[in-house]
Amino acid sequence: MTGETFQRRFAETAARKGAAPFLHVLEETAGIYGIPAGDISYAEMAARIDGWAERLAAAGYGAGHRVGLLLQNRPVFIEIWFALNSLGASVVPINPDLRLAELEYLTEHSEMVLAIVLPDRVGDLQTAVANAGLSVPVISPEDTLPPAIRPAETGATLGPATECALLYTSGTTGKPKGCMLSNEYFLHCGDWYAGAGGYAQLRTDGERMLTPLPLFHMNAMAVSVGAMLTVGGCLISLDRFHPRTWWDSVRESGATVVHYLGVMPSMLMGAEPSEGDRDHAVRFGYGAGVDVKLHAHFEERFGFPLIEGWAMTETGCGGVISALEEPRKIGTACFGRPDPEIEIRVVDDQGADVGPDAPGELLVRRAGDNPRYGFFSGYLKNREATDEAWKGGYLNTGDVVRRDADGSLHFVDRKKNVIRRSGENIAAVEVESILNRHPQIRMSAAAAAPDAIRGDEVAVFILCEEGQGDKGQGDKEQAEAIVAWALDQMAYYKVPGWIAFVDQLPLTATQKILRGELKTLLTKTLEADGFIDTRHLKKRKV
Repeated sequence: MTGETFQRRFAETAARKGAAPFLHVLEETAGIYGIPAGDISYAEMAARIDGWAERLAAAGYGAGHRVGLLLQNRPVFIEIWFALNSLGASVVPINPDLRLAELEYLTEHSEMVLAIVLPDRVGDLQTAVANAGLSVPVISPEDTLPPAIRPAETGATLGPATECALLYTSGTTGKPKGCMLSNEYFLHCGDWYAGAGGYAQLRTDGERMLTPLPLFHMNAMAVSVGAMLTVGGCLISLDRFHPRTWWDSVRESGATVVHYLGVMPSMLMGAEPSEGDRDHAVRFGYGAGVDVKLHAHFEERFGFPLIEGWAMTETGCGGVISALEEPRKIGTACFGRPDPEIEIRVVDDQGADVGPDAPGELLVRRAGDNPRYGFFSGYLKNREATDEAWKGGYLNTGDVVRRDADGSLHFVDRKKNVIRRSGENIAAVEVESILNRHPQIRMSAAAAAPDAIRGDEVAVFILCEEGQGDKGQGDKEQAEAIVAWALDQMAYYKVPGWIAFVDQLPLTATQKILRGELKTLLTKTLEADGFIDTRHLKKRKV
């Protein structure tokens, strides 16, 4: 018996829309990826999905399997994802910026049975698999599918509860945690957006959504894809955000909706005003983190509202909160008021509710009989962390907000020890654990340094092994060597942009980093110009 799945919803929409475009590949994106430009209709995509499903099933892939996908924002990502979903298998989207140490962990922890990756990354994944002591096949989409290394589950019932994807999110106490996301999670994202209304009203005919966000994040993978296949619209997925050609992409694609992260409006506002600033068909932008000082000016200049929203991988759209209606309170970091279907609390460190305008941690759940509807299913192999996240019957988000007198929520800070650089959440502990493998480093401590463009930048204090570093002498050369090493071990954006060599770190009696004192040390070091600037070395590896 098969219930509703994400692929089944697509198939139902495809049966109605037929030749209407489901995806559109711009010339610029096509040139970067080396794929054809133009529309891919619902009917054509359905045929491609069916073709993949036949080949995967013949090779033994199905229920209970996970398959890693490192394919960036190419249409083939969706083709394989939906094909696997129709068979009851789950996908593990892989961030192409991940490097060796991260890939080793991901392949082992996810228990994937196959990795389908870009041809030039096959070697990297094979090395990671070998280092992890695994026998997972790694192929490119053009290769012949190898037989599954273990049989699929038989007699499995596919439906809303079936796992659709495993997305990894930065933790605060060590390695990234794998969020198990069900078909229900993805289906609800589509349902929520289709019925959001207000400034984010989606039309059921001719909607065209442009996103530069990656398919390995829930925003593009669940919200954008889910919205378009639910309303029968067209998705235009860029390889990434290109500030200089952004408005060309908007105009050429005929985009009616755009998705953004906070750094994007800031960069677009940096361009000289022109008569063509309002020459587009965009009705609204949806995203998070726009600079409060630029929000109103952006809307006035470009002629459409930027709708701020709040969600996280764990909440999906089950707990999404958005400023869909007035008063949006532009310029106050306001992200709206919760819908009646969502219950929230704002609490202090002791778990007591705080009063109006007092900062506190945001707790959120679904109203009704199922407080976890639309949320993640749990952390893979980590029941303790799952229970901790749901402590007290609400999802404990780790985000500090304030609720004003009329119930509007305003973002204040992150309670969690997370560095947020250009929309990427970076766990300080993960950066430290990788850096501490370096033979010259005895211990490191990472913190968020303010950055005018990216929000945060990764700042790291390094305590060297005996005889491996002389504070004050040769620091710049040593710092650059450490960064060069780190670029092979982790995603470029996690690599230190600022490094300071120190004689000691603020530690507890049990040798744990005192995070509060680290922030004080960070401020003092910045004021004294005591960091070595390594930001120019942080470049995405091609």
